[in-house]
Amino acid sequence: MVVGDVTTGTDVLVIGAGPGGYVAAIRAAQLDLDVTLVEKDAYGGTCLNYGCIPSKALISATDRAHDVREAEHMGIYADPAVDVAAMNEWKDGVVTRLTRGVEGLCKRAGVNLVEGRAEFAGENQARIVHLGEGEGSETVEFEHAIVSTGSKPIELPGLEFDGERVLTSRDVLALESLPESMIVVGAGYIGMELATVLAKLGTDVTVLEMEDDVLPGYEDDVSKVVRERAEDLGIEFRFGLAASGAERTGDSIRVEATDEDDEHTAFEGDKSLVAVGRQPVTDTLNLDAVGLEPDERGFLETDEQCRTDVEHIFAVGDVAGEPMLAHKASAEGEVAAEVIAGEPAGMDQQAVPAVVFTDPEIGTVGMTEAEAEAAGFEVIAETAPLRGNGRALTLDDREGFVRIVADSEDGFVLGAQIVAPEASELLAELGLAVEMGARLEDVAATIHSHPTLSEAVAEAAKGALGRAIHY
Repeated sequence: MVVGDVTTGTDVLVIGAGPGGYVAAIRAAQLDLDVTLVEKDAYGGTCLNYGCIPSKALISATDRAHDVREAEHMGIYADPAVDVAAMNEWKDGVVTRLTRGVEGLCKRAGVNLVEGRAEFAGENQARIVHLGEGEGSETVEFEHAIVSTGSKPIELPGLEFDGERVLTSRDVLALESLPESMIVVGAGYIGMELATVLAKLGTDVTVLEMEDDVLPGYEDDVSKVVRERAEDLGIEFRFGLAASGAERTGDSIRVEATDEDDEHTAFEGDKSLVAVGRQPVTDTLNLDAVGLEPDERGFLETDEQCRTDVEHIFAVGDVAGEPMLAHKASAEGEVAAEVIAGEPAGMDQQAVPAVVFTDPEIGTVGMTEAEAEAAGFEVIAETAPLRGNGRALTLDDREGFVRIVADSEDGFVLGAQIVAPEASELLAELGLAVEMGARLEDVAATIHSHPTLSEAVAEAAKGALGRAIHY
């Protein structure tokens, strides 16, 4: 790494080493481009260090403890002790291994890694301020740039994050001890995942949501299964309420909420998690220097090749807009790198899957029935319940379903919604079906091993063809 006030050059400057940025850097290097990747925090970005990976590690750990504790009807009697500090140490070890892996992959690909904060200084220039006292700065001249600066939690007025009483998801994932009670503001996927973890560890959880159900944006029958399971865990939901402020009182916090009639209700707990969404990080980039302006929500608009309004500047990941998903960021990173290298590439947004790691998991890809009808298709949507699936019964987890949405005229698979254990894994088959233009007959004719949850996928396809066997 070059320090001091000097100038270097590169073919491709990548700003941000999250799942979009580091993948873009590696792919560009594979295509024989000189690549400089700048990261100001940790390789792997928010997803690997403070989001996707640590949260799923804790979900897996708490699920094990909870499942054993609740298995008396299976003839298993146990009450496992949970050492939160040891659990966090294990979780942190997983994160460290992966961040080191990302750094190693970049180095082996020949990517020049620079630690610091980058901002544009001209049409083809960026200034990198190295972190640490006396580290200095440098100027990088580039032919192309890929912006992958990610996102940050949205902060509510009156509920400003302090890391002590009002927490971000990152703060919750780093808790050294469990609070007795937690007020979760927001019943989206982040709020629901962490509310479930806390409840399974014994924390009293109250969730405030301004909409009328959990996971706004998902279909009612999808949300219902997750909400009912959460209620079984003791999670209390208060819908139609918007958090409007908080009062910190000694060792607790009092969260004020308002309904549509402007009536106020107060909720008291040890801590509060605010998880009402995320917003793109662009304020550190000095976008004026390259003539870029974010849209009204702060995103950098891009075309199917991930190119912004400035031809040689690309944007990938959260900063480029919804959906804010790590795998979408990685796919965009590959596309941007290939376009810069002169390869024919483009993003197909239709087959971007989405997964929520609640209990049970949710997996969706492509269109819902309503979306397909709005797009002008004659739709057939068939739902196969898990209650008749042998593997679901042997897992003692039979609440949920697999739904396939298809064009009734030619049988092309248009989308799918899954609520089931391991929905995140089951979804891949149907994502492939949407991507390749498979038909219902292709899925139904594929022999699925027994006993598996994936048999429900085949059963839904057969049901759509009018020949369901097991329901």
